Amino acid sequence: MGRLHCFPLLQLLIMQSQMIGLSASGFPVPPLEQDDGGTRWAVLIAGSNGYDNYRHQANVCHAYQILKTGGLKEENIVVFMYDDIAGNPENPRPGVIINHPKGGDVYAGVPKDYTGDDVNVNNFVAALLGDRSRLTGTGSGKVILSGPNDHVFVYYADHGGPGILGMPNGEFLYAKQLVQTLEKKYSGGAGYKSLVIYVESCEAGTIFDGLLPRDIAVYATTASNSTEFSYAAYCPDDDEPSEFHTCLGDLYSVAWMEDSEAHNMRVESLKEQLERVRNRTGTHSHVMEYGDLDISAQKVHAFMGTNPANDNITVADLRVQPSAERELPRDTMARRAEEDRRFDLISSFLLGSEKGHALTAGRLAGQPLVDDWRCLETMVSSYEDHCGPLSTYGRKYLRVLASVCNAGIPEEVMAKAASQLC
Repeated sequence: MGRLHCFPLLQLLIMQSQMIGLSASGFPVPPLEQDDGGTRWAVLIAGSNGYDNYRHQANVCHAYQILKTGGLKEENIVVFMYDDIAGNPENPRPGVIINHPKGGDVYAGVPKDYTGDDVNVNNFVAALLGDRSRLTGTGSGKVILSGPNDHVFVYYADHGGPGILGMPNGEFLYAKQLVQTLEKKYSGGAGYKSLVIYVESCEAGTIFDGLLPRDIAVYATTASNSTEFSYAAYCPDDDEPSEFHTCLGDLYSVAWMEDSEAHNMRVESLKEQLERVRNRTGTHSHVMEYGDLDISAQKVHAFMGTNPANDNITVADLRVQPSAERELPRDTMARRAEEDRRFDLISSFLLGSEKGHALTAGRLAGQPLVDDWRCLETMVSSYEDHCGPLSTYGRKYLRVLASVCNAGIPEEVMAKAASQLC
């Protein structure tokens, strides 16, 4: 059985019981069915790979443990993670993943539904839509088969960028594609009763701002607004064990997860959790909400369940400070400088502006990042064809490419510029 992350203030050593239907405290595990007869479903996805991105898979593993203890059945939780961290040669605790410096193993017991190259846009969309026919690869085949009375929770963790959510390899998930998938899933209320999305990424507000309708029963919160970074937590020279040289979690993510472990989710609403998370992230990034805001009045229990051991618990909020940037290796700095140079030239050549202006000249609040999302996909492809794949660092420049689209610059002009400048 998998061990849960330990909440440091309460020092709760919570373990899943091997007794059917009982939690570690001896309380009955919350039933899967809701008061309204619905069922809880969840999709958890880490959109990165590599040991330096340890925190994203750690977040997802921790989220799985919370949902499993909360009463969701394993067959109703779909997990996407590359699965290259626990057994990574750089991992100082082989076979173990932690999400807090004093936390227990959150990896044990996590199902390997979609790993490696199977963590991609196509399979994520297929799983969310409940469409097994479009799955590719060798995954478990688990999908979200929710109906009109059901509640769906989606959690995504990665770097992201303006208008995109990253994947370990392959194509980005574009904001418009995600919203269209949600609209298709809802389809007049046939696919779910309510759906909640938590997104951990930089500039995550661009995924929903001006795009997410308020009439498809979706409530979304994000780690950052449309123009700022999100922050890692439990990093080197911070609170993490000395043997680690990578961050263990992300600030927004550990905030909502540790809050879920420390409160009675039958009582706490999504809105109350949002405010606690906002308080914990402080002014470092601005936690946002989008979509059907009325859903925020629902209890967290409706989507994540709750640990019965917390039925009588009330605790003060904890604060985790974001970690400072680590000194980067020279080759990394050189690669970033080259991407800066390229986009500085592209911005000046196509937009008649300096790179800095193109990056900060955003749309008005409530407007999508770009008017023509197909154009943005084409511009990204054109750039990568000539200049190579965008790095995690370079994803911020999607805002420049969005500006190119919004300015009505033809694809062939962009292609010519990229071929000459790269």
